[in-house]
Amino acid sequence: MSSDLPIRMAATADAPACAKIINDWIDQTPWMGRADTPEAITTAIREGIPKRDFYVIGDPIEGYLSLDPTINLIGGFYTSKPGHGLGKALLDRAKAGRDYIQLWTHEPNTGARRFYAREGFTEVDRDPNRSGGGIPELRLEWHR
Repeated sequence: MSSDLPIRMAATADAPACAKIINDWIDQTPWMGRADTPEAITTAIREGIPKRDFYVIGDPIEGYLSLDPTINLIGGFYTSKPGHGLGKALLDRAKAGRDYIQLWTHEPNTGARRFYAREGFTEVDRDPNRSGGGIPELRLEWHR
């Protein structure tokens, strides 16, 4: 599948829509505990948008990808409809013009790990408690 939805750079006004996607994911993921309130997540996204390459897809927004261009680190990457090509479209946009991207993903998130493997990412590190929530995380890298 592929997505033909528009991708654009986010504005701070997009923060609530992006936060809803991650908050819904947290609420629907049994192994993921809630470390932050929904309001704190909205604030963090609002503050992060001007500091990063922050892409959103769809109108209304159905996914986002936040990338720190100084170290090519994806810090947030969520879609409301996994398996519909939204994530691939966002990741293709992030890869454009880059030779390297890195990210951390939760080890129990097997769906995301399969997606990243299909997209050419390889595991390079593991941290059993990176976020302090007791959920192991894996650092993955993609190279052109």
